[in-house]
Amino acid sequence: MLIKTKAIVLRQVKYGERKLIVDLLTEARGRVSVATTVPKTQRGKTKAQYFQPLTMLDAELDMKRSDTLHHLRDVRLLHPYATIPFDPSKLSIVLFLAEFLYYSTRDEQQNDSLFAYVENSLLWLDGCPSGAPNFHLVFTMRLSRFIGFFPYTEDYHEGDIFDLRAATFAHDAPLHSDFLNADDAARISTLMRMNYESMHLFRMSRHDRNRILDVIMRYYRLHVPNFPELRSLAVMKELWD
Repeated sequence: MLIKTKAIVLRQVKYGERKLIVDLLTEARGRVSVATTVPKTQRGKTKAQYFQPLTMLDAELDMKRSDTLHHLRDVRLLHPYATIPFDPSKLSIVLFLAEFLYYSTRDEQQNDSLFAYVENSLLWLDGCPSGAPNFHLVFTMRLSRFIGFFPYTEDYHEGDIFDLRAATFAHDAPLHSDFLNADDAARISTLMRMNYESMHLFRMSRHDRNRILDVIMRYYRLHVPNFPELRSLAVMKELWD
């Protein structure tokens, strides 16, 4: 069955001399793995640069019901990036988010809202002025809304803890150890007030930013099966003062 869909590249693995196995987040089918052949010359229709992390594509997939690995029949760039490939900070963000999305969306089926969120977020990042030090924090926390464990923040009061399992604030600590103390809970409350347009108004030190990132990764490890320590996390922690 041929499926035409928007797709976002999450990861590529070389297979043999000219073949690639590419993991995609697609609008029509959610997570999909495809095989494709990259020509040796630039004359071919399919180009290796199409499969860089978080590249957005228009794709035609040949999907067989019995296969877990499908075939990429046709592909073209959907939204060529204007700034991301040339801005070291943005490129580092994209490499981190590609790894993050690869693991956090592994079991996702078709989810129009999730795909639109990722697509629009990447377009915003590409179009924003250089430097967006809180972008990855806002993106990763708000993604949880689309995969089922967005925190409930309406009842936050100063001094509350945050129950990571229940995704709620509370006055008293739960019986288990998966909760944040009042200082870290306040950081999460601050984060949940941010969006892409307002996040520049929230000044944070590198320590605070990295502490929030550690908390978000812990939160995902609790809610997403087999979510690992991300290799790109260390690079993100070195960006910005």
